[in-house]
Amino acid sequence: MNPEIELPIIPPIRKPDDSVRWYAMRVTYRRELKAQEELKERGIECFVPMRYAIKVSGKAHKKALVPIVSSLIFVHAQQSVIQEAKRSMPFLQYMTNKAHDKIVVPDAQMGHFIAACGTYNESLMFFDPSEINLAKGTRVRVIGGDFEGYEGVFVKVKGARDRRVVIAIQGVIAVAMATIHPDLIQPC
Repeated sequence: MNPEIELPIIPPIRKPDDSVRWYAMRVTYRRELKAQEELKERGIECFVPMRYAIKVSGKAHKKALVPIVSSLIFVHAQQSVIQEAKRSMPFLQYMTNKAHDKIVVPDAQMGHFIAACGTYNESLMFFDPSEINLAKGTRVRVIGGDFEGYEGVFVKVKGARDRRVVIAIQGVIAVAMATIHPDLIQPC
């Protein structure tokens, strides 16, 4: 007789989730535009929040786009693709939270943030997230005007008379939109 041998059931090996995500990253020595250029050459989507500022060169004053926060860049790719790019770009580093986890921004939230920053509206205000108490605000959706469709928190911000809709990237940056009439917002 040939006794049947029972083999143990081995679960399939699962690779860590390597889906395309937005990662908040830092670069050293204000090389965010260099990093953006190199990443785009590799076909990797990235975003550096910019605003207009007056640059002085000698006696000339010129309005130019400059990064809002020095050394900040958002990269939209698989983690394995970013790791490969980092081999030739050692100045590119992941931002982490207090638990030392990489900061990943949800696609919808990043879409609203990019759209708000992309207006280059001079009335936009940028803050460190610790400067704004979002718990005191109300989650809202803008239903009209230039920012229609955006979602954020309606809250009072330092340096503004009125309450504003704030889009915050947890632990990284917050943008307060221009004053929006209360008739153009609704709670989520």
